[in-house]
Amino acid sequence: MMVSENLRYELTDRIGVFTLCGSRGNLLPAPDFLDPETFTAILVRDEPKGLIIHGAGRNFSAGADLSKLYSQGEDPGNLHYRMDRGAHTLSMIENLDIPVIAAINGICFGGGLEIALACHIRIAAANALFAFPEVNLNLIPGLGGIKRIDALTTKISALTLILGGDMVNAEEALKLGIVDRLAPANAAREEGLRLMMKMTSGRSLRVIKAVMQTLNNVGKLTPADAYAEEIRSFCSLAAAELLRQKTEERS
Repeated sequence: MMVSENLRYELTDRIGVFTLCGSRGNLLPAPDFLDPETFTAILVRDEPKGLIIHGAGRNFSAGADLSKLYSQGEDPGNLHYRMDRGAHTLSMIENLDIPVIAAINGICFGGGLEIALACHIRIAAANALFAFPEVNLNLIPGLGGIKRIDALTTKISALTLILGGDMVNAEEALKLGIVDRLAPANAAREEGLRLMMKMTSGRSLRVIKAVMQTLNNVGKLTPADAYAEEIRSFCSLAAAELLRQKTEERS
């Protein structure tokens, strides 16, 4: 089903798949390519165990459709509003309590790279290319990409990618820490689905969420509070498992 302009969604085996599609290079027609309300409604309705984001055809996304971006910029307040909503969606993805994989074929530039960086795992096909070309257009990444790439790689690598406008291939992106795993050319989606099924098949949604919440706590809580939450989560799962076993014994 189409959930917004140039974005398709489907659910298969409890895995939600978002496909960037439509215009040449899967350009993003607006910063809020997926509005937060629609995203939340899908998650509540389907309760997926994981999400995969990929691009239709040969590319992930070439970034923003500048012709539409500048038309939105005619009203600075409107552009700021839509940028804020797009950034909010990426923050939602980053903080989800289910795993999210970016499966990247071909071009992954600008806003497309910002989407990928918000995901928990990035799998790049051998033919993938990465860049932040915004500086060549007198712009900068604006959806949290600077902060996220700085957390993944060295300062000099972040600067040369953002301010130098460098383009890197999949192997170099792996060395820089921008991606986590490589796949054969044009096979990132298949590798992403295989990995997601390995992580979620036979696992309850409750266990998946407990793992993700505990991992997310590491960067948000003090070490003592993170340890305490991990123990609390373990004990809650243990109590639920004990109840399940007793119920099975009585039936």
